[in-house]
Amino acid sequence: MEKITAIIVDDEQDSRETLRAYLIKYCSNIDILKEASNIKEARNAILKYEPQLVFLDVEMPHGNAFDLLEQWETVPFETIFVTAFSKYAIQAFNLSAAHYLLKPLEIEALEKAVSDATERIEKNKLINTAQILLENIRTSGTQNRKLVLPLLEGFDIVRANEILYCEADDNFTCFYFKNGKKSMICRSLKFYNEILEPLGFCRIHRSFLVNLDVIVRYNKGKGGSVVLENNKELMVANSRKEGLIEKLTKM
Repeated sequence: MEKITAIIVDDEQDSRETLRAYLIKYCSNIDILKEASNIKEARNAILKYEPQLVFLDVEMPHGNAFDLLEQWETVPFETIFVTAFSKYAIQAFNLSAAHYLLKPLEIEALEKAVSDATERIEKNKLINTAQILLENIRTSGTQNRKLVLPLLEGFDIVRANEILYCEADDNFTCFYFKNGKKSMICRSLKFYNEILEPLGFCRIHRSFLVNLDVIVRYNKGKGGSVVLENNKELMVANSRKEGLIEKLTKM
């Protein structure tokens, strides 16, 4: 198995040394070519060594990870973000299916991130989640943001405003789109609720997460129901009725 070439970018020497030690011990397929402590060093190292993978600290003095990535029109490497700030990790990274690690590093999370990145590199499946993450950060209209949906055979990349609703199916989530298509994704509805709710979606039932923009009517009842623009009717749980009505009246 050929090794994956990598660079570590972090302004803290202790953090770089810890990551390097963990990679040597637990991820033997990674060949660390260089370490960098700031954006300028990182850019020069990337241009010189052309690594396949970059471990990139999010917050650094004199610029952050996104300042570095924006120097490429198309990011030519796989990225694993490293951050001490969970606020970065929950929605933006998950929305873009970007790999991230929280400090202090956990071995299992590191191994999983490296394994996923390695698979993408070896199978030439670079959808460039870093590029999508950058686009999402730049996008002011929340429903124009892109969502990466992992499939068995690859990935679908969709915009939030293309989604009608999501339906829970055990540990899977079925996405229904405006164009009539649907996709079954191997992640729970709870996972997508956390990242889509800030984009104008609402959990109306334990089984349904709905795009508020596509609701055309609310029918009264114990919990009631909503009718979507494609005439699909979905039941609303009584416990979620008040929250839904509040969001609809504020639109």
